[in-house]
Amino acid sequence: MKILVGFDGSKVSEAALELAAVHAQAFGAQIFIVQSMVGGPEVPKRDFINNERELEYHKNQFQQKDIACEYLLSVRGLEPGEDLTRLAKEQQVDEIIMGVKRRSKVGKLVFGSTAQYVILNAPCPVVTVK
Repeated sequence: MKILVGFDGSKVSEAALELAAVHAQAFGAQIFIVQSMVGGPEVPKRDFINNERELEYHKNQFQQKDIACEYLLSVRGLEPGEDLTRLAKEQQVDEIIMGVKRRSKVGKLVFGSTAQYVILNAPCPVVTVK
């Protein structure tokens, strides 16, 4: 079993990692942590390095618990929701776990909702954490 965790550095994505650890231990699953950065190659190198360090830290945390883990810092220039669902298909993921944040209706209209996109378009079950 493979579990994809959508990660953005927020507290809710940290909670998603915690739930992923529980699921991985229960089902003998592998964790695939993905952070999608909008912007593609224009992303400042400093941001890329900092995010990659954070992902490496979380990978090590999983490995200390004897949970197989990989990570990907994706800079394909896609919106995060589209990126996560495409990666889930490409990697044949069995479950997606991601955090959700409260946002006003206007905020959703202006900025969109990554979680909503993933829930509606994912090729597998999606578990949300708040």
